[in-house]
Amino acid sequence: MSAEQGPSAGEYIVHHLTHLQNKPMSGVIDFSVFNIDSIFWSIALGLMGCFVLWRAASTATSGAPGRFQAAVEIMFELVDSQAKGIIHNAESRKLVAPLALTVFVWIFLLNAMDLFPVDLFPMIFQAIYGAAGHDAHHAYMRVVPSADLSTTLGLSTSVLLICVFYNIKIKGIGGWVHELFCAPFGAHPLLWPVNFVMQMIEFAAKTVSHGMRLFGNMYAGELVFMLIALMGGAAAATLPGVLLPVGHVIAGSIWAIFHIMIITLQAFIFMMLTLVYVGQAHDAH
Repeated sequence: MSAEQGPSAGEYIVHHLTHLQNKPMSGVIDFSVFNIDSIFWSIALGLMGCFVLWRAASTATSGAPGRFQAAVEIMFELVDSQAKGIIHNAESRKLVAPLALTVFVWIFLLNAMDLFPVDLFPMIFQAIYGAAGHDAHHAYMRVVPSADLSTTLGLSTSVLLICVFYNIKIKGIGGWVHELFCAPFGAHPLLWPVNFVMQMIEFAAKTVSHGMRLFGNMYAGELVFMLIALMGGAAAATLPGVLLPVGHVIAGSIWAIFHIMIITLQAFIFMMLTLVYVGQAHDAH
């Protein structure tokens, strides 16, 4: 991007959709390339969410709860009631219910990064990057990890591994292998290959759709915020009046309020699907 002339709309969007990576992409699948920004914000927000839950647990009292304790208790009771309705194994709920609560809080925080001004953290990073002697105009920083497909598929793959663990724990390795080859069409040997392929397709479809659903919604929301930011930039650069700046503020405020519902709903859906998939791992076919 030129220092003398501002970027075009396309350049602005491409720049904000480019990850900070450990090395340039080569154009082929390379598992040694990491999105450093997604990793950093995911870990930081995960630690923040764990601290919030730990703080609520350590300061909880048996008397009249304060606002913070009441909010966490409401959230806990919501997740716990959903877990009891889906997973009937009380021993499994000792792990799965806290896991579901952690997933909900973590993904909500990841999604909530979309509510910050689009250019805030990239500008801060560019200033630090430039002060370190690098080309600040080409410093990249995406701060919404759930708008990164590698993050959401990583989360959904983790859920898949938990489902595999409970399949083996509840049914035993022999029982699960028997289910892989004998469900859903029956135990006839000629149907074993078909059953196994169908089971693999089911696991893959659940994992991909689980991650893609969260990614698609958050990526679209991120794009809308960028378009609204471009509207504000156009207003500041070309319009002598106040109509477009006012429209920019109104549009940004309306979308931010609507987006609060989206980020909460997407965190809840991801948490519910996690409970459903783990619950299915407890069911015998």
